[in-house]
Amino acid sequence: MQKLPSTSSSEWNIPTDVFVYNDLSAKTLAIKEIASYIRGLFPRMKVEVRGDFVSHHYRGSTEELAEKIARTKVRNTSNPFEGFDPLFGEIRFEEKLLERPERGISGVLYDATRLHLVLRGMIPEEELSLRAVHAVFTSRLFGTYDIADARYHARVVLCGYPSMISTSGIVEAPAKPREYYLMREKLRALGEDVPTEVLKEQIQGRFLDYDDPRMTEVMKGYSLQALFYAITHEPFCENPDCRLYNSHWQEEVLASQLGDKEFCDEHSSLIHQIAEQ
Repeated sequence: MQKLPSTSSSEWNIPTDVFVYNDLSAKTLAIKEIASYIRGLFPRMKVEVRGDFVSHHYRGSTEELAEKIARTKVRNTSNPFEGFDPLFGEIRFEEKLLERPERGISGVLYDATRLHLVLRGMIPEEELSLRAVHAVFTSRLFGTYDIADARYHARVVLCGYPSMISTSGIVEAPAKPREYYLMREKLRALGEDVPTEVLKEQIQGRFLDYDDPRMTEVMKGYSLQALFYAITHEPFCENPDCRLYNSHWQEEVLASQLGDKEFCDEHSSLIHQIAEQ
């Protein structure tokens, strides 16, 4: 049975401020539209659009921050995170990304918890409050280690203070349709090396890709997951027809975020109640 957030307003933490940070590399992410969507649901909250999170908050040495971020990189996805001293090239790579956040990044996985701590350390004390939600859109791909199958899994969102939402994660974390993997394994068994783009053509429209025109609409739901975490500490829903559904497959993402029904009845009622507080 689904565990729903408490309907008792005395147990809610209603934010007064919501700060939405842009991923400058995501060309189809309309951050103002996401902020407007949140305002429409919760008109009493002050929703502010900001630029890149690091550029907005950090005033220290770029090299020092680059080293901190480089230390959160996952070097072996099959083992729990182990601390290491980053190489000069790894630090320089992060410096370049910090200097030009509009370039974006792919192919690098970061430990979600450790990256989160780095970002959290940048928030000024007056904004590090339970009444303030920081929804940080980022191109960085982050993941968490799962002891059950002994490997890292990429994630779309890590809720907390701040909440991180990955525009790379929405592409890489949810699994593509099963046909994609069946075709790939069949061709590999035949000794054929087929480019990923060719395989994608066979399942066109059934997954979210980089710079996808549907990116903004999909990310509206993930911004709400960050908000619900702050309000009720229950960011997800078990109903696949609700925008708060914790999707594991690309087709589930598209169905929950682009379907005819935005929310399940329970969360629709909760949103109405919260908006009235």
